[in-house]
Formats: sequence, C-alpha cells, structure tokens
Amino acid sequence: MTHAEISQPEAMRRDPRALALLLAASLTVMAAATISPALPGLARQFPDTPGNAFLIRLLVPAPSLAVVLTAALCGILADRLGRKPLLLGGVALFALAGSAGLVLADLPLLLASRLILGIALAMIMTAQSALIGDYYTGAALHALSGAQVAARNFGGFAFITLAGVLAGIAIRLPFAIYALPALALPFLARVLTEPARHVRPGDMGAVADDTPDWRLPVALLALGQCVVTMLFFTMPTQLPFYLQWRGYEAPGMTGSALGALMIAGGFAALLYPRIRRAIGDFGGWGLGFTLQATGFGLLISSGDAPRIFLGTALVGAGYALSMPGFIALSLSITPAQARATTAALLTGSVFLGQFLSPFTSIPAIRTWGWQASGTGLATGLGIAALISVIAALRRGRV
Repeated sequence: MTHAEISQPEAMRRDPRALALLLAASLTVMAAATISPALPGLARQFPDTPGNAFLIRLLVPAPSLAVVLTAALCGILADRLGRKPLLLGGVALFALAGSAGLVLADLPLLLASRLILGIALAMIMTAQSALIGDYYTGAALHALSGAQVAARNFGGFAFITLAGVLAGIAIRLPFAIYALPALALPFLARVLTEPARHVRPGDMGAVADDTPDWRLPVALLALGQCVVTMLFFTMPTQLPFYLQWRGYEAPGMTGSALGALMIAGGFAALLYPRIRRAIGDFGGWGLGFTLQATGFGLLISSGDAPRIFLGTALVGAGYALSMPGFIALSLSITPAQARATTAALLTGSVFLGQFLSPFTSIPAIRTWGWQASGTGLATGLGIAALISVIAALRRGRV
C-alpha cells in the first residue's frame, strides 16, 4: 500500500492523475491506425515495386511488433528507473517518431520511425498500466480500467476521423497528429507522482517471495487478453474485405461500421463498473463474450446494412466489457514491487494479439470462407461465454 492509493471511484474522478493516465491510454489506437487513411496516397508516392508494396503494408502493424519485442524491457526499466520518467520519455519519443513521417522521404526510414513509435508506445503503456495499479485499488481500480478502454475507443474514433480529414488535404498531414501528445507533457509532468519504492533496484529477484501464487493467474489473464484481442482484431483487419465481399465497395461504409464499433465500445466501457458490481468479474466476461458472439453472428448471417452496423456495435461493446477485467484483476493480485512486470506482460499480450490476428484470420478465411469462419468465431465466443456464466453461477454472482 502507498499513501497515494485510492479505492473509491468518486475520489478517483476528482484525481487529476486519472485524467493524465486516460490521456496516455488514448494513444494506443492512435499509434497504429492514424495513418490508415493516408496509406493509398503514400503508396502512390513511392515507386510501384513489390518491395515497396510490402513496406507500405508494414507501416500499420510495425508499432505493434515493436511493442511486443520491447515491452518486457520497458517493464524492467519501469521497476528500476521509475514509472514517471519512462512515461514522460515515451510521450516525447512518441511525438518525435510519429510526426517524423511529415518529412521523411525514404520508405525504409519511414518504417524505422514506425518501429521507434512502437518502442515509445511500449514505454507509455507499461508505465501507465503500472501507475494505475500503484494509484488505485478496489472499485476505483476497476472503474479506471473501464474508463481506460473507453478512452482508447473514443480517442481512436477522434484520431481516425481527424486523420481522414487531413489526408484529404495532404497525404502526409495525418502524421502531424502524432505531435499532439507533446502538448500534454507539462500537464503529465505536473500531476503524475512517482510511487514510493518498496525494494532496491538490485533486489528485484526477491519480489513477492511470500506470495508465490500470483504469477500463474497473471499469466493466464494475459493469455486470455491476448486471445480475446486476437479474435476482436478480425474487425479492423478483415471487415473492409468482408464488406467488399458483401457488395459494399465504398470506403465510407467501412469507416461508418468501424465508427459504430468504437462508439459502442466507448459507452459500454463506461458502464463496466456498474455491470461488474451487479454480476461480478465472470458475469462481466460472460456478458462481453455473449455480445461479441451475437455481433459476429449478425454480421455473418446477413448482408443488409442495419444488421452490419448492429453487429459491429455489439462486437465493440462486448470487447469493451471483456477487457477491463483482465487488466484490473492482474494488477490487483500483483505485488507492488512487480506491477511494472505485470503491466509489461499485459501491454505485450494486447499487441501480440493484434499482430497475430491477421495470421490466424486470413488462412481461416482462405480455407473455410467467410461464412464458416464467422460461424466458428461466433461459436467459440459463445462457448467462452457459457464457461464464464457457469463460473459466475458457481460464485453466486448472476
């Protein structure tokens, strides 16, 4: 326990540190998706060769790959050097590497800047997640975990919409959005405080010797978060092609559907604390997986626009209700000295799920087609929902 910990949501809402951490959380979607509207224009700026076409397509997932490779190191640095310096340094590097695309004329250099952007994001998200566990406990921890998911959804919607507008003015202009987080640096530096140290930097091997059973539950929660993220990310990676298969050629249809997904997810995440109080953690997972299974079922069952929008909204809402439990439970059972390690594991698991998603969904679609693949996805989530509900009933929380 530290003197800064807050356990009640009411006190959390009055804490400026909560706003600072939510601002940091909103950068998650910004890293990968902000340049998506500019990709066709960027492809036209470079010679049309197979090598360049491959590098162009790597620009979006490159930050996620860098996060997976460097999150563990960021966890060590956060424990040894401190959370606040890592977060502030990450935000500064994020703004510099992201906005470099405004001026970089060489495609390999542009890809390198995207990888550096991913390293910055790993620094930010690892430190931010660790600080959530340092500052908040109990109901406040769960409430902020839900608000974090909402911030990612609303932030992603705002950034992608703005990027689409800027790409219509000039192809490189969306890269300017990455400089915006630098404006928040003075606020972050002022309100964030470094938690009290519990062990010396050289003693990390002795962490939590008296609580040896926290590591396996945290590893299982991180694995669950990775799998759920991998399934969910079939939406941004495959939805455009699925809509094309259904006969919707206009990019506006994809943008509107993804907008419905993000908005629904944002509002659902805000309701997460109330839902958790009513039906518990397993009940929340059961509801989240049920909504996702229903959403994917609607998407695959019909090609009419209302069902498509309703399906994407249900998938977004279900994912938003599923994720906070993984985060809050992992941080709550981790000893204070090892929270940055858990935060790094959680950060890496999310981006590993994002990175692996196309490598699982594309072969499935090629082998079994849209209909069978979508039905299998909905069935798998339905089974996960049933298991969660059974667990909740055994705990007497439904």
